[in-house]
Amino acid sequence: MTLVHHRHDGDGWVDCDCGQRHWGRFGAAGLLLVDDERGALLQHRALWSHHGGTWGVPGGARSSAETALEAALREAAEEAAVPPDAVRPSHAWVEDHGTWSYTTIVAHLADPARPVDARPADPESLDITWVPLDSVGDLPLLPAFGAMWPRILASATAELVLVVDAANVVGSRPDGWWRDRAGATARLRDELSLLSPVPAASLGLPATHWWPRIVLVAEGKARGVPSLDGVTVIDAPGSGDDAIAAAVASAVTDRPQDHVIAVTADRELRSRVDAAGGEHIGPSTLFELAGRRS
Repeated sequence: MTLVHHRHDGDGWVDCDCGQRHWGRFGAAGLLLVDDERGALLQHRALWSHHGGTWGVPGGARSSAETALEAALREAAEEAAVPPDAVRPSHAWVEDHGTWSYTTIVAHLADPARPVDARPADPESLDITWVPLDSVGDLPLLPAFGAMWPRILASATAELVLVVDAANVVGSRPDGWWRDRAGATARLRDELSLLSPVPAASLGLPATHWWPRIVLVAEGKARGVPSLDGVTVIDAPGSGDDAIAAAVASAVTDRPQDHVIAVTADRELRSRVDAAGGEHIGPSTLFELAGRRS
């Protein structure tokens, strides 16, 4: 195998406040790809590397121009031949030392039917292989990854699903929405498409950030707005509340491990969401999340 160097301005050691040295002048990030059937895609680290011979995730130093997600996707492509467009981020765990941080991006396959030929793609790996989730803890793990693994495991297959009551959310802002309900719904859809990631603490969720799958339910004259990447628009055939309650119930039944949250201020609908096994937040919380993103 030919030695490959991927040099950028983030390469370098940091003397951390914790008393250790860490790789990555601007922090580091890695990708934990999780499949419901095969488990976690792990890297057996080359013997010459830091903590060589242990198991962890493909990852490395961030450049000054990269987000943690961008760095994790790049490192997974360089080290494990995972195409960035083959994965969908779910959530992130951040080990923050103040002067340095490591972000583990938990991701799932964007299309489970699409083959991903993950393999060692540079000399930093002895192996790249799928490991059943309940067997990961039996391996000699990279110490920092091993310390976080119990928390990561508890949410490894989970996703965040936001089911948005378009009529209720649009109606909470007096911006003239009543003159063009479809147009107001399209503007809300566009806002939602830019929402990710959202801080976990604001929603009472584990981890640090989540990239939600968003379902926007439109009714009446607001119907007919097309979906966008990341936002699936559902036209309610009748009652919007019925469609929202059904969407929540379906999401909870199909994937009980997911966090399914409806966005509405309607008290009766909130009761129906509770009965279906979901959770709920109000429009003001959604707007606060959007404001933090911007």
